[in-house]
Amino acid sequence: MGNDQSQFPSTVKLFNAYLQFNHVFRFLFFVIGLSIGITASFYLQCFSLNLQATIVSPFSLLPPPVLQPPPPSPSKSPPPPLEIPTALVSDQSTIEIDTRFFVHNMSDKELFWQASMVPRIEAFPYERVPKVAFMFSTKGPIPLAPLWEKFFEGQEGLYTIYVHPDPFYSETFPENSVFYGRRIPSKPVQWGKPSMIDAERRLLANALLDFSNERFVLLSDTCIPLFNFTTIYTYLINSNETFVASYDDPRKIGRGRYNHKMWPTISISQWRKGSQWFEVNQKIAIDIVSDQKYYPIFSAYCHPPCYTDEHYIPTLVNILFPVENSNRSITRVEWRRSGPHPERFTKQDVTVEFLNHIRFGANCTYNGNTTSVCFLFARKFVPNTLQPLLKIASILFSSNT
Repeated sequence: MGNDQSQFPSTVKLFNAYLQFNHVFRFLFFVIGLSIGITASFYLQCFSLNLQATIVSPFSLLPPPVLQPPPPSPSKSPPPPLEIPTALVSDQSTIEIDTRFFVHNMSDKELFWQASMVPRIEAFPYERVPKVAFMFSTKGPIPLAPLWEKFFEGQEGLYTIYVHPDPFYSETFPENSVFYGRRIPSKPVQWGKPSMIDAERRLLANALLDFSNERFVLLSDTCIPLFNFTTIYTYLINSNETFVASYDDPRKIGRGRYNHKMWPTISISQWRKGSQWFEVNQKIAIDIVSDQKYYPIFSAYCHPPCYTDEHYIPTLVNILFPVENSNRSITRVEWRRSGPHPERFTKQDVTVEFLNHIRFGANCTYNGNTTSVCFLFARKFVPNTLQPLLKIASILFSSNT
C-alpha cells in the first residue's frame, strides 16, 4: 500500500508530460496542414486562371490572330459595338482568314447542331437587314462568275455567298471577286447519292450561322440570274411562301422509287418528287439541318434509281410544311424527252428573245396573285455562253424588269 502511494506522483508526471506532448503534436499537425492547404489553394487558383485563358469558346471559329502593331488611338474613342459571336457573323473580314475556306474545323454533326440553334428572344440586339444566301454547289470553278459579279455589284449587305466545291479543287478567286473567301469546308459528292443532300445541308448550315440570312437559294455552277438583284431580292424577301417543287408523281420515276421499308416513318402518300434546286426560308432551313427522323431513312433506303436530291427535301417539306410551300421551283430547267439530264444551253441559244421567253413565258401564283414572273434563275448554261450573256447583261439586269 505504501509502495503504491509513493509511485502515484511519478504516474501523474508521466501523464502530464504525455498531455503536453499531445498538444504540441496537434499544434504542429495543424500548422503543417494549414501550410499545405494554403499552398494547394494558390496552385489551384493559378491553374484555374491558366485554364480559363486557354479554353476555346465553342462559338469561336477563328485560329489565334497574328500579332500586329496596335493602331494609333483616336482622340476620342467611339462606344464599343455590340458583341456578336464570330460564328454567327458572315462578314468576310471576320471569318475568312484562309483565302479559300471558311475557317472552322467542325464535323457535320457539330455544324448541324450549332446551326439548329434558334434565339428565343425575337428582337435582335443589333440592326438587322434581311439577306439572301446564294449557295453554289459546284465541282470546282464557276465559269459564269463574271456575270454574277455584275449581278451582285453595288448590293453589299443584302446577300451572302457560299460555295461548296470538290474538296480537292485548289484554285481560288481573286481578292476583288465577290466569290473570294466564300468557300466552305466541303466533302466529295457523288451524283444521285445521299452525299448530294449532305452538301446541301452543309451549305444551309453554314449559311444559318449568319442570323441575317432570311432566304436560302441553291444554285449550280451553270446557273444564271434572269433579273437584276433588286427584283430577285424583293421577290424572295417579300414572298409568303417558299419555293420547293414537290408533287405526287404516280409514274415509275415517282412513286415507283418509294421503298416500303420507309414505312411507317414515311408513307407512300407522303412521298414526293421534285427539283433539287430549291429556295427556302429560315424556318424550313433550320428544320432541314436539324432533321434526324427522316434523313436516316432516306440514307438507308433511297439509292439509285431512287435519287435523294429529287425526293428528300420535296418529301420533307410536304410532311412538315405543306401549307407554306408554293410547290414550284424558281429555277428553270428544260428536260430532255429521254434521259435523266436536262438540256444544255450554248452560246447560239443566248438571245434576248430566248431569255425573255424563259423570264415571262409561264404563269404561276405569287402571294395569291397570278404573275408571269415564275423563274428567277435558269441552269445548264455552258461556259461558252458567258460572252453573249455579258453583252446583253444590261438588258437582262435592267431596272425596268
